[in-house]
Amino acid sequence: MPNAKEITGKQRDGLLTSLQARFEAHRHRHAGLEWSAVHARLASNSAKLSSLNEMEQSGGEPDVVGIDKKTGECLFVDCSAQSPKGRRSVCYDRQALDARKEHKPKSTAIDMATAMGGTLLTVEEYRSLQELGPFDTTTSSWVHTPAQVRKLGGALFCDRRYDTVFVYHNGAESYYAARGFRCSVKI
Repeated sequence: MPNAKEITGKQRDGLLTSLQARFEAHRHRHAGLEWSAVHARLASNSAKLSSLNEMEQSGGEPDVVGIDKKTGECLFVDCSAQSPKGRRSVCYDRQALDARKEHKPKSTAIDMATAMGGTLLTVEEYRSLQELGPFDTTTSSWVHTPAQVRKLGGALFCDRRYDTVFVYHNGAESYYAARGFRCSVKI
């Protein structure tokens, strides 16, 4: 029986079909890049394909949003219109979860992203994503928080309102039904 990180051949084929359809439908996110190049990278990296499957299954709708100029890796990011449904109502990290005395959420953004093999977007990555379209217009997403902010108990999140991207702070232990997180994976 496959473990949580392995996917079956049928799942793999379904995922590749979904990724290709999304890639073709949103060419503006990756102008100049051909699916054959992306497919070749995916075919040679089953662990990362598993990460994309986890992103897909939790509602992230991953798509290519760029290429790392140094390594040539494709950068996949959650491109769902709103924060992925399967990743909401979580606090920022394990320290925050452990600090809650009652009404603990099921998990944390950092733990879930790590388990998926991804990383939370930085503020800069989040702003870059927003240049590709309007995301998080009714939800918000935790983003990577600088150590000095986290050390003081806070964490950062972002959203888009009034056609503007906002960066906010909150206690890292907080969680809301409309706040999740977005991941990135390089392949």
